[in-house]
Amino acid sequence: MTRRIMAAIAGALIAGPALAQDKDDLTLQLKWVTQAQFAGYYVAQEKGFYDEEGLNVTIRPGGPDIAPTQVLAGGGADVIVEWMPAALAAREKGLPLVNIAQPFKSSGMMLTCLKESGISDPQTDFSGKTLGVWFSGNEYPFLSWMSTLGLSTEGGPDGVTVLKQGFNVDPLLQKQAACISTMTYNEYWQVIDAGLTPDDLVTFKYSDQGVATLEDGLYTLQSTLEDEDRVDALARFVRASMKGWKYAEEHPEEAAEIVLENDETGAQTIEHQTRMASEVAKLTAGSDGTLDEADYQQTVKTLLSGGSDPVISREPEGAFTHIITDRALN
Repeated sequence: MTRRIMAAIAGALIAGPALAQDKDDLTLQLKWVTQAQFAGYYVAQEKGFYDEEGLNVTIRPGGPDIAPTQVLAGGGADVIVEWMPAALAAREKGLPLVNIAQPFKSSGMMLTCLKESGISDPQTDFSGKTLGVWFSGNEYPFLSWMSTLGLSTEGGPDGVTVLKQGFNVDPLLQKQAACISTMTYNEYWQVIDAGLTPDDLVTFKYSDQGVATLEDGLYTLQSTLEDEDRVDALARFVRASMKGWKYAEEHPEEAAEIVLENDETGAQTIEHQTRMASEVAKLTAGSDGTLDEADYQQTVKTLLSGGSDPVISREPEGAFTHIITDRALN
């Protein structure tokens, strides 16, 4: 019997008729599969933080064929986890997405390169190299970075060849690319687990290169924010979620166990998820859920610097609100 089932039974014995009270239903669509990248939400659910706020939250995992923005547009979720570049790009194309909270304060994105490729400085050493890049909205920060370096992404000696990278590290292991996209909490460690050592690698964090963009924010539709009842429910959701994130920061091993209990695929391991939870804690540290406007402006600046093909073509308006976090925190 899992701890989650035991907790549900215990709660029923204690609460009794209270469980019959109506709760507000809310569906959260994750950006990716069940893993510690989303530990705060699973912890909030497991620990009863959503229940305490009168919420019945359904957490839907993502995957390579699931675009959170499309799920939201189609009415399949009330709120989504998405990276800001993809959210702002979708907003400019007509989907009125609004950032309502920003649990991730820092970016975990980086390029991981083979030292033997001779790359030590992005300013001089990327030219003529093949670089692995995730797409499905994750390519935007990379493309902006290359633009700031003055590098074409069409290949050639004065540009880079972009390898459309799957969500694995094979191109680096098989030496199909000099560098690949990795997250500090996930794929980098997959490279290490595959047998390479940190001494075999050179890493370039987007945050260190001045091109970091906000990741894993919470977004809803503008129309949702025009409904006072939904605003109230979202504020309670954010408050409970941030309580979950702070608990996960302090208890990464337990957070990893909770994630595994919710992983229906059985593909995750406790070792990898515990390490991921510990690394993700570095990214949520210092955040109470409120979007820092300076971080927002840095993201917008990066996305507008895409040369002839910027991710967004103009400064967004109404792309975020503090209404939800102000209510959640007060």
